[in-house]
Amino acid sequence: MRTNYHFWVLISIVAISGFSQGMLLPIIAVIFEQDGVSSSLNGLHATALYLGVLLASPFMEVPLKKWGYKPLILAGGFTVIASLMMFPLWKSFTFWFVLRLLIGIGDHMLHFATQTWITSASPKEKRGRNISLYGLFFGIGFACGPFMTPLVETNESLPFIVSSLISLLAWLTVWGLKNEFPESSMETNSFFGSLHRFGNVMKFAWVALLPPFGYGFLEASLNGNFPIYALRSGITVETVSILLPAFAIGGIVFQLPLGMLSDRYGRPFVLLFAMAIGTVSFFSAEFIDSTIGLFIAFFVAGMVVGSTFSLGISYMADLLPKSLLPAGNIMCGMVFSIGSILGPIIGGTVIQWNGSFFFMISGMLFLIFLALAFFQKQQRQEYAPRKKPLHG
Repeated sequence: MRTNYHFWVLISIVAISGFSQGMLLPIIAVIFEQDGVSSSLNGLHATALYLGVLLASPFMEVPLKKWGYKPLILAGGFTVIASLMMFPLWKSFTFWFVLRLLIGIGDHMLHFATQTWITSASPKEKRGRNISLYGLFFGIGFACGPFMTPLVETNESLPFIVSSLISLLAWLTVWGLKNEFPESSMETNSFFGSLHRFGNVMKFAWVALLPPFGYGFLEASLNGNFPIYALRSGITVETVSILLPAFAIGGIVFQLPLGMLSDRYGRPFVLLFAMAIGTVSFFSAEFIDSTIGLFIAFFVAGMVVGSTFSLGISYMADLLPKSLLPAGNIMCGMVFSIGSILGPIIGGTVIQWNGSFFFMISGMLFLIFLALAFFQKQQRQEYAPRKKPLHG
C-alpha cells in the first residue's frame, strides 16, 4: 500500500461495515420475532442485503473508473449511515426491507472499492497478508455486531443510532485519503464493456471465484440451517451456541497466518490444503457424538475454511492483469452473495428431506477441491516445456 495510514483507514472502514452487518442480522430477527413475524418471512427479509449486492454489482465498475476509489467509498459509506439512521423513523416490514437493500448496495460499493484498492496497490509478495488483514478486520467487526443486541431491551432504536454514529466516525477518516484510479484497459468503460470484462474474468480466473462462493454458501447455511439441523438431531441449544463461535474464532485466528503462508507457498497449495481439511472436518462431524469432538471439528474447519474468501480474492488478483481487477472484485462479491442465498435454500431442502447437513457441506467443499486440482493440472500442462521429438 502507499502508506500504512492509508491501509489502516481502509481496513478500519471494512471493520465498521462488518460491525453494522453483524448487528443488523440478529437485531432485526429479534425485533420481528417479538412482533410475531413468521420465521420464513424473517429469513426472506435477511436476503435483502445480498439482493442489494447482486443488483448493484453490474453497475459498479464504470463509476469506479470514472471517479476513482475515494468517491465510491464515501458514497457507499454515506448510503449505509443514512440507511441506519432511518430505521427508527418508521417501523415497517417493507420499509426496513428497502433500507436493508440500500445497505447491501452501500456496503458493496464500499467493499468493492476497498478490495480493488488493496489488491491493486499490494505487491504480490504481500498480497495474501494484506487481503487476509482485510478479511480479519471484517470478521472481527462482524463478530462484534451481535453484542449490540441487548440494547434492544432498552430501546429498539438505540442499536441503529449507535451503529450509525460509529460508522460516521470511521467514514470521516476516508476524507483524509488521496484519491486514486484503477488501472484501465483500452476497452470501453460502459455497462456492456463491464459485461465483456466479466466474461474475461470467468475465462481466466473462474477457479478463483469458487472459494468466495463456497464461503458464502457455508457461512449462510451454518448460521441459517445448522441450528435447525442440530435441534432435530438432538444437539442442544447450548451446544449450538458454542459450536458456531468455534468456527468463527478459528477463522479469525488463522486468517492472517494462512494469508502469509499463501504468499510464501502459493495460493493454489494453501487453498487445496484448506478445502481438503475442511472436507474431512465436516465429514467427520457427522459421526461425532461428543460436544468436545464437535467443537474441535468446527474449530479446525474454521481455521482452514474461514479464510477462503480472502484467499480467493488474492488468487483472483494473481491470475488477472490489473486492468481486470475491478471486474474480478465485483464478481467475487457477486458469487459470495449467490452462495449466501443458495446455501440456506439448499440446506433447508436437505434438512427437510432428512439428509445430512454435514455431508452436504463436505460435498460442496470437495467439489471445489476437485475444481482447484483440475485447474492446477491444466496450468501445469499448459506451461510444461515441450519435449522435442526423438529422431532415429
